[in-house]
Amino acid sequence: MKGQEWYQADDVAEEYDDKRFSQGGQLIDRREKRAVLEAIEPLEDRRVLEIACGTGRFTTMIADRGADVVGLDISAAMLQQGREKARAAGVSDRLEFLRGDAGRLPFPDDHFDTVIAMRFFHLADDPEAFLSEMRRVSSDQIVFDTFNRYSARSVYNWALPMGSRLYSKSEVSVLLAKTDLTLVDVEDDFIVPYGLYRSIPNVLASSIRSVDRVIGRSTVGDHLASVSYWDTRVR
Repeated sequence: MKGQEWYQADDVAEEYDDKRFSQGGQLIDRREKRAVLEAIEPLEDRRVLEIACGTGRFTTMIADRGADVVGLDISAAMLQQGREKARAAGVSDRLEFLRGDAGRLPFPDDHFDTVIAMRFFHLADDPEAFLSEMRRVSSDQIVFDTFNRYSARSVYNWALPMGSRLYSKSEVSVLLAKTDLTLVDVEDDFIVPYGLYRSIPNVLASSIRSVDRVIGRSTVGDHLASVSYWDTRVR
């Protein structure tokens, strides 16, 4: 997986949330959380695994809504941030953080109802293998996001620290077919790429986001969106 050493650095973990989800990045955080909740609720007593859970943005939220959650990440520093976040939210009893490799999940077949992976597949060197492993441990649902090849993100992708894997809709469709997953829904969003939102104040980001939504609802919106949220079911 791309960027393993970078993500495991202590200083990256300490600054991760502030750099990505402060200022205009708060808009991204809210949208991603809404996409996840719309796909996986209701959550009461469901068993959920999050791949590449990082600092626990989603795991803490999901546990707070009644699920039993496991967050898995390769970074010990990120996991420590997640544990502190879970304690502060009072959900440590419903949430376990494990260090592990997403390519070799330490769980039996069909162990979870739902498996999610946000901000993960753009770093995957072998997306089919990772998705197959997620499919193995899920009895019902897999939710993930991708950055889109034909979008504004492709313009600056080369400048990112480890780059990103960008996907076309047809490529993801092939991945789903190969891993025996059925598409339930896909939502496309953010004509303006994430990087711009993160770098500007909330007031300005909110104005740009309003225009972004209008374009996104137009006939060209699906073709220009930089992000897609995929909700799939196990066949």
